[in-house]
Amino acid sequence: MPSIRNSGNRTRRLKNEINVVPYIDVMLVLLVIFMVTAPMITPGVIELPSVGRASDVPVKPVEVQVDESGAISFRLRDSGNEFESVSADDLVPRVQAILTTDTPVVISADGRVPYETVMKIMDDLRSSGITRLGLLVDQHGGAQADQP
Repeated sequence: MPSIRNSGNRTRRLKNEINVVPYIDVMLVLLVIFMVTAPMITPGVIELPSVGRASDVPVKPVEVQVDESGAISFRLRDSGNEFESVSADDLVPRVQAILTTDTPVVISADGRVPYETVMKIMDDLRSSGITRLGLLVDQHGGAQADQP
């Protein structure tokens, strides 16, 4: 049935083409909608910390030190103060004795100390009410820190 007869003698052939003009119109309308609404969408704004930037500590912190063998000592990190050895049970009362409300506590542990030991010390200090607590790290990297 390639041809259809009309009332006249003219023969009309069927077209095998798709009219794409309506599809182009729909596409342009969607493009305009996306262009108008895209600037209205605001992404979440967060400030990520950057490496090498640390906040300044306004007061001298109390430093708790754990060496490779697990021995604990502490000091008020000020010029001339030496580390005092202390047992794990006596650490919290001794630190609280020299602590003020603005004094932070930092823990400096040897890299070979088990993670569990450091977390136990942090948990003991935090459960006693010390909220300003942090870890002291070497910001220069591993290769330079190993050299004498």
